[in-house]
Amino acid sequence: MSRKGKAKAKKGLGGVFCMLVYLFLFLPIVVIVVNSFNATTSKPYLSWKGFTFDWYIKIWENSSLLDAFGNTIIIAAVSTILATVIGTLGAVGMYKYKFRGKGIIDGLLYIPVVIPEIVLGISLLTIFTNVNIPRGMLTLILAHVSFSVPYVIFNVRARLSGYDNSIEEASLDLGANRITTFFEVTLPVLAPGIAGGALLAFTLSIDDVIISYFVNGQTKTYPLKVMESIKSGVAPDVNALSTLILVGTIVLVVLTQSGLFKKKR
Repeated sequence: MSRKGKAKAKKGLGGVFCMLVYLFLFLPIVVIVVNSFNATTSKPYLSWKGFTFDWYIKIWENSSLLDAFGNTIIIAAVSTILATVIGTLGAVGMYKYKFRGKGIIDGLLYIPVVIPEIVLGISLLTIFTNVNIPRGMLTLILAHVSFSVPYVIFNVRARLSGYDNSIEEASLDLGANRITTFFEVTLPVLAPGIAGGALLAFTLSIDDVIISYFVNGQTKTYPLKVMESIKSGVAPDVNALSTLILVGTIVLVVLTQSGLFKKKR
């Protein structure tokens, strides 16, 4: 085979490989979207009975599903705000100040990231039980903050790796106090890292199942609600709500990438 023929063969194999990878990634999503239009009403909702939009209407009649989704959004929003504030202050403090045990604390940040979620869930359950904190919305928020903070710190610290301290010194020399310098100089520079950490924390919170299972009490989240329905087959209304979430996510990504939220120069 000639060199040109070999190049075409490699290109063709590369295309096939990429197609298989994308098929592996997106086929489950396609199944969810397609099944959200399935007219079947018999469990386990696997056989195709026709096309319908009824499940998108019945979503609003399923109060337990909507309550679970609402709980998920509230927990994710509150835990993301708390984790972002704590993580940003922690990253800035560890970057600027040197103190005894700093290396140990830095190493301990990796434990919530690498530890199995089931171990972290059992640990948090034990703590909440020993201090008599009733399981529910509060314990869910505290648990989500605990595993989200390290991700915020890592993102902000990555942004700080190329940070120039001279701009803060210039701000202080020009008469600004430390608080003004932080909000007017430091914070805008760290904004991309903070935003990345916040988005990651929100994603981890809204998607968590294992840790939430141990600390939820009677408060149901959307992932836990979906997990409960697996025994009898995921109902098409769950697929419909998942599809709406997917569409909302795609719209947000498209708007972000199109530069709609960027400042006009």
